[in-house]
Amino acid sequence: MDLEMLRRRAEIIRQVRDFFDSRGYLALDTPLLSPDLIPESCLEVFQTMRLYPAGSKKEAAPLWLVPSPEIWMKKIIAQHRVSVYQICKCFRNGEATGHLHSPEFSMLEYYTVDADYIDSIGITEELFSHLSPDEVFRPPFDRVTVAEAFRRWAGFDLFAAAEKQGVMERQARRLGLDPLPGMNTAALYDLIFIHAVEPHLKTDRPVFLTDYPAFVPCLAKQKDGGQCVERWELYFRGIELANCFSEETDCEKVRAFFESEAAEKERSAIATHNVDHGYWKMFLPDGHGRGFPRSSGSALGLDRLIMALCGRATIDGVLPFAGL
Repeated sequence: MDLEMLRRRAEIIRQVRDFFDSRGYLALDTPLLSPDLIPESCLEVFQTMRLYPAGSKKEAAPLWLVPSPEIWMKKIIAQHRVSVYQICKCFRNGEATGHLHSPEFSMLEYYTVDADYIDSIGITEELFSHLSPDEVFRPPFDRVTVAEAFRRWAGFDLFAAAEKQGVMERQARRLGLDPLPGMNTAALYDLIFIHAVEPHLKTDRPVFLTDYPAFVPCLAKQKDGGQCVERWELYFRGIELANCFSEETDCEKVRAFFESEAAEKERSAIATHNVDHGYWKMFLPDGHGRGFPRSSGSALGLDRLIMALCGRATIDGVLPFAGL
């Protein structure tokens, strides 16, 4: 990376910090190594080993590099009930290196207390406006629901298809796709989304894709009716920049997610990891009758954000050391 881009990258990161500091968010610096992780069957992780000095009675113990600081940040929120943000390195194994992915990348993660995913849209729009005077990033950004996107570009009613056995698979084949045998509804959704919907998000204006189907597991609150969850992803020129939830605060739903995702990860992942099966207890009411606070969390790929702001086509051009 040339010196000019190094300076531009540093300036964007400084401006991001200024944005959240000026709004009263607490800047965090949480561990990159963890003895357990939130189970997510959609990604692979890096494992390392904690060694103790010679003569110690402690046995070597596994640790994992965090794919997101979420597991630590929520502990701070539960204890202190404050809005927080963090810029840190995150690690995801099995990622391609180059165009849009790197196994080691920079993440901006911010949680707003007493807010939901719609509030986070406004905060994120303000962030982009703060970082760039370009008309392209002037709010309000476009919004489209997942259901509308499927009707418009895949040509069918997503939720009606998901309710009937075999309909999603037939729709995939109608679109010229070849689903593997035994794919469940969530997997078929991903297949159709990637090939029939995502290519239409290559607009020159940022767009929020909102209200994701509840059959795709995540720790987001369900909307009224239960078909959707309060989640959005932000796209710019076909590239996913950010992912946001209204955070699930029901302890039993958090416990159920951990159990189901941990079981799925044991079945499907190459690199499994320890799971804190008591994590859900953090969402129980405290001595004052308060549970985990109503909040919304957003995870934004900082390298992709810098790429977008600098008009680059790949993250290679904005990483100090690309191709690792």
